[in-house]
Amino acid sequence: MRLRENRSFRSCRRLAGVLAAFVACTALAGYAQRGGAPLPAEAKQFIGNEQAIAEARNIFNQRCTACHGPDGVGADIGPALAAPGQRYGRRSAAEIFDAVKNGIRGTTMPPGGLPDADCWRLTAYVLALRGTAIDAPADGDVAHGEQIFWGKGECGKCHMAGGKGGLLGPDLSRIANLRKPTSIRDALTKENYWVAYDGGSHATAIAPATGYRVVRAVTREGREIRGVLKNEDSFSLQMLSMDGALHLFSRGDLRDIVYEPGSLMPSDYEDRLTAEEMKDLLAFLSRLGSVTPAEQGGRRGGGGE
Repeated sequence: MRLRENRSFRSCRRLAGVLAAFVACTALAGYAQRGGAPLPAEAKQFIGNEQAIAEARNIFNQRCTACHGPDGVGADIGPALAAPGQRYGRRSAAEIFDAVKNGIRGTTMPPGGLPDADCWRLTAYVLALRGTAIDAPADGDVAHGEQIFWGKGECGKCHMAGGKGGLLGPDLSRIANLRKPTSIRDALTKENYWVAYDGGSHATAIAPATGYRVVRAVTREGREIRGVLKNEDSFSLQMLSMDGALHLFSRGDLRDIVYEPGSLMPSDYEDRLTAEEMKDLLAFLSRLGSVTPAEQGGRRGGGGE
C-alpha cells in the first residue's frame, strides 16, 4: 500500500513539474508577444517621469498633432493614440518606441528622425495619454485654476474637492486618478456628458448618470423643489435640493414628480471662462488625485510596459 502511495506521489510530482514548465513557457511566450522585454536602461529615466512627459508634449505638439490630433485623439491622417476604450496594435514601451523611431512600414507613419532620448520621451508621453490625467496633467497655473474652481467657475457649489464643497455632483478629489484629460475637458464643454467607465472609456451619446438624475418634486400644497435624485422606491423618494438640503418624501405627499432629461452640469465653460482661465482650471483638475508610493515607483522607476 505504501509503495503504491509513493509511486502515485512521484507521478503527481512529475505531472506538476510538466504543468509548471508548460505554464512558464506559455507565460514567456505571451510576454514576448506583448513586447514585454525589459526596458533598456536609457528608457527608465523617461517612462513615468513628469518632466520628460512635459518636454515630450512640446515635441508632440510640433511634430505629431497634424496627423494624430491634439492629445492623440486622432485626425484625418493618423489614428488616435489615446482614444478611450480603443485596443492598440502597439502597447508596450518598446513597440511604441520602435514606431516613433523607425516608423511603420506600409503606413503613412514615417521614421521620427529624432535622437533616441526624444523618441523615449514621446513614448513616455503616449503611455501617459493612455493613462489618466494624473499621468499627463495639463499645463497651466494650478494655483489660479484652484481659484477659478472655487470662484468664477463655481465648481465647488456642486462638487467636493479635498473635503470641502457641495454634494450635488460627484466628489472630484481623485478625478485625475479616474479620468483622462480629454474626458475632464469634455465634461466641461459637452452637454449631458458623463463617463461610463473608470479610466475614461465612454460612449459618445448616453443619458445622464442615474446617480445624479435631475428631479422636480411638487408637494400637495404646491411647493416645488428641484434637485438631484438620491434614492426612490414604490413608497418614498429622497433628493438633494439645489441648496444642498436632503428631503425625504412619501409619494402620497407629492402631487407630481418630474424627471428632467438634462443634467445640472453646465457645458458652457469655454464661454464663461477665458482661454487662459480654462487652461488653468484644467491644470488644477488634472492634478486632483494622488500617486501612491507603489505607483510612484512604477511611474518613475521605468516599469512601464
